[in-house]
Amino acid sequence: MFVIKYRKIFYTIAVLLVGSSFFVMAFYGVNLSIDFTGGAITEVIYPESEIDLPSIREDLDKLDLGNYTIQKAGGDGVILRTKDLTEEERLGVMSSLALGDTVKIEEKRFNSIGPVIGEELKSKALWGLILVIIAIILFVAFSFRKVSELGKESVSSWKYGMVAILALIHDISIPTGIFVILGHFYIDYQIDILFVTALLAILGFSVNDTIVVFDRVRENLKNSLKGETFEQIVGKSLSQTFARSINTSLTVLIALGSLFFFGGETTKQFALVLVFGVTFGTYSSIFLASPLLVTWQKFSNK
Repeated sequence: MFVIKYRKIFYTIAVLLVGSSFFVMAFYGVNLSIDFTGGAITEVIYPESEIDLPSIREDLDKLDLGNYTIQKAGGDGVILRTKDLTEEERLGVMSSLALGDTVKIEEKRFNSIGPVIGEELKSKALWGLILVIIAIILFVAFSFRKVSELGKESVSSWKYGMVAILALIHDISIPTGIFVILGHFYIDYQIDILFVTALLAILGFSVNDTIVVFDRVRENLKNSLKGETFEQIVGKSLSQTFARSINTSLTVLIALGSLFFFGGETTKQFALVLVFGVTFGTYSSIFLASPLLVTWQKFSNK
């Protein structure tokens, strides 16, 4: 299949994308939400008037809030993220949101997260990702534990796990890099708990797609023809699963597109992360993971 034949081109694309993602994360920094840094979230609705964000920002800028973000939520509300507020500061914020008490507002929620809790959430989120990755390695290695017995051309089971992890690093680093760029230049997107949840969902989707291809490789190894090389077997397996992978991803993307365009404001970021994750997860499952098996097998046989 052309994927195996031109695998170096696909490797280059993946390396450039991942390298660029890590570069922007290091250069611009990751814009963490108050979930991880501590702070306050205030959500209000405007039941009787239009939302005038420029005027609200002008009033908020007069307060000593430091860095803050404000965005529309639904058709009649806004969400404000700030540092942790004293009661006096909170009253000032509410007054600014009401444009000096000239418009009617209703407080929908106010949540405050201390810096200690934020650090704890950050640590738990990081450990959650690490544990999921370790579990995936163990699961893939266990599932393909007998694959090395299928002939001299086959690859050890732990290599399937390592290749899957390399693909997953590709799948979560690129959406993160894209969101760093979006948050820095265009939209005030932040890395929050919902973003981490989306990354975990991406890990699950992508590894499932990758395992489908790996499983077909295993089946074709069992039924391989005499003289058929590992490269040919992987290419045949990709050909057999290519349409399935594309169709599955397109179906998911249609659902995510509906969620992004017609869902609530608070779910847009979640849906967008998944859109990028599913897209690049599909790329890695087809154009990265299986070709890496071929490259690793060729390198091992030298």
